[in-house]
Amino acid sequence: MITSPVTSSSPNIDIRLASIDDLKALLVLEGKAFTGDRLSRRSFRHAITSSGSALFVAMKEDGELLGYALLHLRQGTHLARLYSLAVSPEARGLGIGKLLIRACEKKTLKKGKMLLRLEVSDVNHNAIALYQKMGYKEFGHYDAYYEDQTDAIRMQKRLRHAGDEQTTRAIPWLAQGTPFTCGPASLQMVLSSMHPDYQATPNDELEIWREATTIFMTSGHGGCHPMGLALAAKKRGLSADVWLSEEGPLFVDSVRNELKKNVITRVHESFAQQCEDVGVPLHYTAMPLAQLIEAFDDGALAIILISTFRMDGKKSPHWVVMSGYDEHCILVHDPDLDDDKKLPDDPPSPLDCQYVPIARDEFEKMSRFGQSRLQATVVLKRL
Repeated sequence: MITSPVTSSSPNIDIRLASIDDLKALLVLEGKAFTGDRLSRRSFRHAITSSGSALFVAMKEDGELLGYALLHLRQGTHLARLYSLAVSPEARGLGIGKLLIRACEKKTLKKGKMLLRLEVSDVNHNAIALYQKMGYKEFGHYDAYYEDQTDAIRMQKRLRHAGDEQTTRAIPWLAQGTPFTCGPASLQMVLSSMHPDYQATPNDELEIWREATTIFMTSGHGGCHPMGLALAAKKRGLSADVWLSEEGPLFVDSVRNELKKNVITRVHESFAQQCEDVGVPLHYTAMPLAQLIEAFDDGALAIILISTFRMDGKKSPHWVVMSGYDEHCILVHDPDLDDDKKLPDDPPSPLDCQYVPIARDEFEKMSRFGQSRLQATVVLKRL
């Protein structure tokens, strides 16, 4: 949600991080700046106190609030998002928006992020012009994104030089429908990219999970086995190769119950036999990053198992899709909207989950799961 900042400047404006004492003024400004999509007191308070956000305010010498900018910093990635920017109607013409954006850019760089993204109403021509002047480029579009049903333009700016331009693939993004179907949702993204006629339905998401599940994990529903995902992909018309850093049953160290260990082992052995029967190659070695990029350049897409620890502090196995790369980063489509971390009036956005830049060294750490540092990659191609 972006209001219309302008580009002149004033030396008497102080840009600082917001404090709890600013809450009342922030709510008043929010009411002036927006007729819908407003942030609540709870959201402002969370932004002020959260380590994952930065809320900047622009103040006059007499203490009057002239504007604010809310920045979200995605943990474990090189991505930041300018979530909301507002300027008091009485302060237009002072360059408040530009000053606040600069503050967000400096914070983004200080936190080690490389890419700053935002969305802006396609009818907000003044804001769009300012972002373009400041180096932001359009890279996407959302229909009926705001409460008033206006569309949103997606823009981004690379704040740190990253060598060559990004190499990306046009991959439809899909959210996982349950906490345990990241693997099926990732496969559905690949299927939607490679087979445009494929219908990514919630029923097929569950069917893929039924075909690929390990049955048991530490608690709750079992996740998806890489061989199971490869077999599900093969069944739906793709060629699949599986790269595993170990030969034995996967995930057994995540459970203590002997019955569960036995079931996981039997499922693993069954998947391995099915792969042999239908001709799905199994490579018992970690896929080198250089080879992964080479496969991407040759038209393949990869589903990769990561640990979410560096992103959310949890040691959970999670499947993502490689959607691009540049000299310093691997880009991924993450099917998890992470609803648990969002407030009611700060809804999760697909903007935060597409082409997520992760530093290569950080990605290599993420793509090792559990005590055995398991690495699993499923490489998919059109037949």
